[in-house]
Order: sequence, then structure tokens, then C-alpha cells
Amino acid sequence: MIPETFELAGRLPVRRLGYGTAQLTGPGYWGPRGDARDAVGLLRRAVERGVTLIDTADNYGPSIAEALVAEALYPYPPGLVIATKGGVVRTGPDAWHIEGRPERLRAMCEASLRRLRLDTIDLYQLHRLDPDVPMAEQLGALDELRREGKIRHIGLDTVTAEQLTAARQLTDGIASVQNRYNLTDRASEPLLKLCEAHGLAFLPWFPLGNGSLTTSPKAAGRATATRVCADIAAARGTSPGRIALAWLLHHSPALCPTPGTSSPAHLEENLDAATVRLDADDMSRLDALG
Repeated sequence: MIPETFELAGRLPVRRLGYGTAQLTGPGYWGPRGDARDAVGLLRRAVERGVTLIDTADNYGPSIAEALVAEALYPYPPGLVIATKGGVVRTGPDAWHIEGRPERLRAMCEASLRRLRLDTIDLYQLHRLDPDVPMAEQLGALDELRREGKIRHIGLDTVTAEQLTAARQLTDGIASVQNRYNLTDRASEPLLKLCEAHGLAFLPWFPLGNGSLTTSPKAAGRATATRVCADIAAARGTSPGRIALAWLLHHSPALCPTPGTSSPAHLEENLDAATVRLDADDMSRLDALG
């Protein structure tokens, strides 16, 4: 039986298939994307479909995605978990600047609280570790915010297994990691095993390979992974994208994918992946792709 939920920190349950908000902003995560009313409708539909984990970030837009979440969903329904991120500043499309100084992390977190209209952020993720600031200072700042009640749990984004081990020695507040991981990109498998061992959630970004795993059966002849997904999808009367997401849900109970989209049709398709059941032969073929 595939578990439908995961308990963050052992006490905050979420549906494992969530929704990510990056695609609600423009190219390069910069500026708005289309009419804000469409984004608001999409967020509300995700929650109507049972999503209880919304993953966003202060630099999506910047600030746009968080504001849309609040506009669409505040006052938040019971059981809805809002996860956001800080520690990265954007100055243009795809222009990243890592910023992990304690005073900046505090300012970012407090700005997110205001935009999201929250007193406490359920899961506040350090978007990147700043190589120019000691890890102890960065996590110390988040721990201080946690003691003040502004953060409930801490997440880490794009870390190694070794960094996670070091971080857990500095704070007991870590509940999740978020690394790139999907059917054909499993470089973070050691990190996933560490999450399983310690009861941490693993939120894979690019769970659909940035769209490369959603190829239709007619177009799937050019690559082994898309061909296998397409073959299994055709046999099961579904889509390759759903197969790729279903594989994540079957592969590890710690995996909590939050695929993002600005398309209502793609939202429905993604969320329907939770109903796909893969048998041992399907999993063997998909596992072999890694």
C-alpha cells in the first residue's frame, strides 16, 4: 500500500503530492505570468483537489508567488501547510545571489510572514547554503526564529548527505530537504536514504525533469526514459507524466513531490498521478532507468 501522507517532523501531516508555485511567475522566475486571477484560481483548485502542501519562495517573482498564495488561500483552511524559502536574492530573470547572513535571513523570513499573512511559517527552507557564511550562523538564525515562534520547522534546499549530517548536529529543527531528483536524475539517492533513516521529507524539485518526462507516446521514440514511461502509460491508459510522478510516490515514502504548473489541465493531470498504481514489473523497468 502506497502511503498518501507524510508527517513532517512526525507530527504535521501533509498529502505527499503537493503543489509548487514557481511556474506562477514569469520566465526565469521573474515578474508575473499572465493574469493573476488565473493563478489564484489554480491555487484554489489545487486545494479543492486535496493538496495540503503548498511550496513557494520569496524570490519567485520576487515576492509575487507568496502574495498570490495569500490572495488565493487566506484565511488558510485547517491542515494546509505553507512551505516557503529564503536565502536567495534575484536581480533579474535567472539571476541568483545567495545571501545567508543572519540579519538578512531574519529580514527575509519576516517579509515572507507579512506577505503570506502568517504568524508562523510551517516549513521555512534555506534556499541555498551560503559558502561565505558559517553553517552554524545560518542555521542559528533560523533556530532563533523558530524559538520566537516565527518558524515551525526548518528545511534545507540543494545539500549533500554530508551537509545534512552536519546540519543535524547543529539543530534538531530540520524536517525536510529539497533537492533535484526524478526518474532519470538520482544523484541525490544517498541523501534520500538519509532522509528515510531519520524521518525527514524529501521534496524533489524538477520531479518531471523540467518537462522532459511528460513526452506523449507519439513523440517518445527518441529517449529510453520517455519511451518506457510512454509504454507503461499506454498500457495503463494514462500519461507519461503521471507515470513519472507515480514512480516517485512508489519509490520512497519520504518523497513528497510538489510539481508546479500554470496550466489547469496539467494541474489535474499531475494530481491524478496519486491514483496510478504501478506493479512490480512497471517498477522494475522504471528503476532500471536510474
